[in-house]
Amino acid sequence: MANTITPLGRRVLVKRSLSEEKTAGGIFLPDTAKEKPQEAEVIALGTGKDDEGKDVTTLFTVKKGDKVLISKYGGTEVKVAGDDLLIINETDILGILG
Repeated sequence: MANTITPLGRRVLVKRSLSEEKTAGGIFLPDTAKEKPQEAEVIALGTGKDDEGKDVTTLFTVKKGDKVLISKYGGTEVKVAGDDLLIINETDILGILG
């Protein structure tokens, strides 16, 4: 796979936060039993062009480095330079964590 990737349009490249491997009771969970984490960090923003080619980069609500809450099943998983990342539409971002 590629070493770098730039999302197109109003898409955002994010990296999911690591999920807890142990429950509050001290039980370790296998990977198959874990839910996908909804917290992620914004890695890169898209080119910011709409369908007509107009620049809409100023309309992005998030910025690189923001911690965000994303929908559980949205986006496309990609592997970039050994990291598991996710390309999502900005509309799949539910909120910015503070």
